[in-house]
Amino acid sequence: MAQSRGIVAADRAKAEQLNEEGLEQYEQWETDAAIKSFEQAIHLVPDDSDFYLNMARALARSGDYERALRALGEFIRYEKEDTALVERFEALFANALDSVERLITSKMTKAGLSLEKVGAAIQMWLEFRITLGRRPLNIRKPEVWAAALDYTIRKINFQELTQKQISVVYGISERALRMRFRDLVETLDIMPCDYRYFRGKDNPLDKLVEAAIILEKLEERFQKP
Repeated sequence: MAQSRGIVAADRAKAEQLNEEGLEQYEQWETDAAIKSFEQAIHLVPDDSDFYLNMARALARSGDYERALRALGEFIRYEKEDTALVERFEALFANALDSVERLITSKMTKAGLSLEKVGAAIQMWLEFRITLGRRPLNIRKPEVWAAALDYTIRKINFQELTQKQISVVYGISERALRMRFRDLVETLDIMPCDYRYFRGKDNPLDKLVEAAIILEKLEERFQKP
C-alpha cells in the first residue's frame, strides 16, 4: 500500500507540473501544446476538475467548442466544491438563448448587422464564459454585456459606433460599457481584426502575415553566403 500511495503521489506531482506547463503554454498562445499538456495531466490524474477546466479553456481558444464543452462536462462531473460555478457552466448546455444572447440577437439584427457578425458575438460570449474559469461572472445586467459584445464585434469588423452611441442603444452608462469591453479584451486577449471574430471578406492581418513571411525569406537570402 505504501508503494501504491507513493506512485499515486508521484503521478499527482507530475500531473500538477504538466498542468502548470499547460497554463504557461496557454498564456503564450501555444494552444496545441497546452491541450497536450492538459491531456497528459488528466491521463495521470483523471479526477482533478481543474485539469478539465483548463483543457476547456485551451480548446475554446483554439476554436474547438464541441470538445471544450465535453471537457466542461467532465469538470461538472468531478467538481465537488463550487456549486455556483457548476451551475454557471451547466447553463452552457441549455438549448435556449440566455438573456445576453437574446439581446445581442435582437439589437444587432435590428441594426442591420449580418447573421455572421451576430454569430461572432454569440461565439465571443461562449468563449468568454469558458475562459473566465473560476473567476466570478456577474450578469445581473445582461444589457451591459450585450452592449460590450456588440461594440467589440463592430470594432473588430470596422463597423464602429462610438461608446456613447452603443450606450444609448442599450440604455447603459458609458463607464459600464468601457469596463465590460476591457474585460472582454483582456480575458480573451483580443487583437484588432481578430481572426476568431472577424467576418469580413479580407482580413488586413493577412497582409501583415504575408509581409512577415516575405521579410523572413529576404532575411534568409540576405544572410546566405
